[in-house]
Amino acid sequence: MGRTLAVRLDSDGDVLLTGPAVRALARTGNPVDLLASPAGAAAARLLPDVAEVLEYSAPWSGFRPPPVDRVATAALVDDLAARGYDLAVIFTSFHQSSLPMALLARLAGIDRVVATSEDYPGSLLDVRHRRADPPGGGHEVEAAVEIAVAAGAARPAVGDLRLAVRRPLPPLPAEVAALPRPFVVLHPGASVPSRGLAPEHAGALAAGLAAAGHAVVLTGGPGERGLTAAALGAARAAAPGGTVLDLAGRTDLPGLAAVLDAAACVVVGNTGPAHLAAAVGTPVVSLFSPVVPPERWAPYGVPAVLLGDQGADCRGSRARDCPVPGHPCLSSVSPAAVLEAVEELTGAAAGAPTTVPEPEGGPGCAS
Repeated sequence: MGRTLAVRLDSDGDVLLTGPAVRALARTGNPVDLLASPAGAAAARLLPDVAEVLEYSAPWSGFRPPPVDRVATAALVDDLAARGYDLAVIFTSFHQSSLPMALLARLAGIDRVVATSEDYPGSLLDVRHRRADPPGGGHEVEAAVEIAVAAGAARPAVGDLRLAVRRPLPPLPAEVAALPRPFVVLHPGASVPSRGLAPEHAGALAAGLAAAGHAVVLTGGPGERGLTAAALGAARAAAPGGTVLDLAGRTDLPGLAAVLDAAACVVVGNTGPAHLAAAVGTPVVSLFSPVVPPERWAPYGVPAVLLGDQGADCRGSRARDCPVPGHPCLSSVSPAAVLEAVEELTGAAAGAPTTVPEPEGGPGCAS
C-alpha cells in the first residue's frame, strides 16, 4: 500500500475548501496525510479521511510569512523522506505557486508530484495541471477536486462535493446551550481586514437582528475580542431588550464548529468561518467584500445570500486593507438587508424553498 501527501499551506478556510479533494484522494485506498501551515492545522484536523496532520510554516505563503528557515526546511524534507510517500498532491489558490513545495517534495524523494502551475515547472512536476478558463475558473472547491482527479482519484459524485468536518463535535458552551432557539451567529471579524466589519456596523447588524427577536451570538478569535465587545455594547444600547451573547475568544475551532452547527444561520464576511459554517451545513448570509471573486470563494454547497457591493472600486484587488475610505462595499449593507436575508434563509432551513442552487460538480460551477 502506498501513502499520499496532500499539501495545503494557507489558512483554515482554504484547508476546509480542500476537504472534498482530500476525500477523493482517500478513496483511492491509500492513507492521506495533510501538510498544513500552523494557521490551517486546526482545520486540517477537522477534515474527514485525513490520516495524520503535519505542520510547516512556509516562507512563501500566509498573511505574515516567516523568514526562510534552513533548519526547519531541512527537517521537513527529512521527515517527508522518512515517511516514504509515493505521491504528493499540492493544492494552491489560483494566484499561488506550487513550485517551492514541489521542489521540497522532490528533495524528499517523492516519486510522483502533482500540482497546478502556470509557470514552467522543469522536472518538479509529473502532472502539471492547469485551471480552466476564465483565469482561475470555477470555485476553489472544484479547482481542488480537479487536481485530485489529475492525480488519479475518481471524480466525486455531486453529493461528495460538499464540505464536511469530523463528527461528533464538542458540546456547546453552557451559555449557548441555554439560549432560546433558533439563534443567529454574527462573526464580524476576518483574518484579512478588508473582509471584516467595522465595530459600529457589526453593532448595528446585531441590534437589528436582536430587535427583530433573534438571539444573536457574536463569535471571533482572541484577537477580535475588542471588535465583538464594541459590537455588543452598540447592540445593547440600540436594542436593550434583545438577546446578544459575546463568545469571542472562548472557543477553539472545533468548538466554533459546534456553535455554527447549532445556529439557524451565520452572518459572516468572506473568511474562514464562512467555510466552516458551510462544512457543518448551516446557511450563510455572506457579507462579501469583492477584493476576491465570489465565484471562487463564496460559501459552497449550502443556502446562501451574498450581500455587499460587488462592483466596488476594490473589486479583484486582493487588498488586505480596504483601499476605499469608509469600506463602502460592506458598510453599505443595512441591518434591514441582513435581517431580510436571515429570515429568508431560516425559512429555507425550516423547509421553505430556496433559490440557491445545489453544487453540480465539474468545472465552472460556483455556489
